Formats: sequence, structure tokens, C-alpha cells
Amino acid sequence: MNILIANDDGVLAPGLQALALALKPLGRVVVVAPESERSGYSSALTLDRPLRPVQISKDVWAVNGTPADCVYLSTNGLFDFEFDLVVSGINNGANLGDDVLYSGTVGAAFEGRLMKHPAIAVSLAGANVRSYDHPQQYAQAAQWVHDFIAQGLPILPPRHIFNINIPDVEQIKGTQITYQGRRAQSKPISSHVDPRGRQVYWIGLAGEAVTDPQQASSQIQSDFFAVSSGYVSITPIQMDATNYTVLDNLHNHVNG
Repeated sequence: MNILIANDDGVLAPGLQALALALKPLGRVVVVAPESERSGYSSALTLDRPLRPVQISKDVWAVNGTPADCVYLSTNGLFDFEFDLVVSGINNGANLGDDVLYSGTVGAAFEGRLMKHPAIAVSLAGANVRSYDHPQQYAQAAQWVHDFIAQGLPILPPRHIFNINIPDVEQIKGTQITYQGRRAQSKPISSHVDPRGRQVYWIGLAGEAVTDPQQASSQIQSDFFAVSSGYVSITPIQMDATNYTVLDNLHNHVNG
């Protein structure tokens, strides 16, 4: 099996290193990742300048672009062989609910799926994960990914991926199949004046999880609920953002 690993935290990120090490028993693991952090880039492709892949060690490449750039290059001629699977992660922090709209981790996985490869996005979710700076701190999550792949991935329709969030807990309770939750409105921006007297702004923090009353009694819970309860969350998500429930009514309204 040939496995492509990408991420949005950069080619030297400890989560990526832990993942690559854990997946090596499954086959050839090739890392192609941004040369530095590219969080929040979603599925952006670089179209205004050339991309420069640089090999920094055996089967490890750094690219001066986005997470999606890395996967696009890797699956469109950078190598003379095909990949069987694209794995994006392990992200340093959760990608839950509305996060998937912005996530470079998810964007890289979607790019792999567009190239007809099975793809998963993996994130480590926990309050203290931002302080993690060593691959060993991701070892449990990386081993979970190894085991998940080794047992055989469930088949998804085209243009679908698995968004996986692994809780930062001492003992994982199990795995839950979840739906994508929602966040409340993001926190307000904060305004500051830099040392040269210029006004600058910081984007506010993400909003808190919102309980969906329509799903409260369902056997399938949100990704937020699963992770907060100590379970790995697996959410099948798709690129098709069409609301088919509204589609026919809107068509009839517009066309009389």
C-alpha cells in the first residue's frame, strides 16, 4: 500500500511525524506537506506563483504552498506511482462542526478524494493539545489511525471523506459515528495598535458547540458530543453542499 500523508501544521509538525511512524508497517509512507504552518487554508490552491517541492529526506517533501497544493502535486505527476490512500493530519487541535469549512487538514483530504483516492482527515482534540510539541504526545492517536486503516476502511461514495477527531484523553472509550455539529457565532475580533501606530486586528476565537434539539434524542450524536465524552468521532462529510431538501421547493418558487 502506498500512503500519502499531508497536513496543515507543516512538514515538521509532531503530529505528522507520529502518524508517519505509525503507518509505516502498512506500506510505503510518503509525506508531502507545507514547508510551514498553513492552518485555515481550507481547499485553497496556489495559482499566482509556481510551487517548489523540496525533498528533505527519504520520502519526505516540503512544498511552498497549501495543504491542498501538496496533495494535488503528489497525485498529478510529482511521483511515478499511484497512491492507495491519502491521510491528512494528525492536526494539532480539533476540527469539529463548522471548523471543516476552514480546515486545511480537511481541505487536503478532500483534494485527495477529488483525485479519486480514499481519504481521511485526522485531528487530535483536546484543551491542552496546543502545547504538544513532541511526536510521542500523538502516539495514541497515531496508533488508533493505524488500527482503523489496518482493519479496512468502510467504502464511501465519491467525493466523500471521513473527518476523524480523536479525544485527548488518557483512555479512549471507543468510537462513535457522528454527524457534523454546529458552533455558535465566533467571538468578536480584537483590535490593537502595533508598535508603528497601525491598527491591526485578530480574528476572534471559534464559538462554542450548539446543541441541536432535533438530534438530541437521536442514537447518533454530534462530533462535539462524542469527543467531549471521550470517544473518537468519525463523521462522513461530502463536497456536495447542495441542500436537496430545499431544492425542489426553491425550484417551484422561482419557476412558478
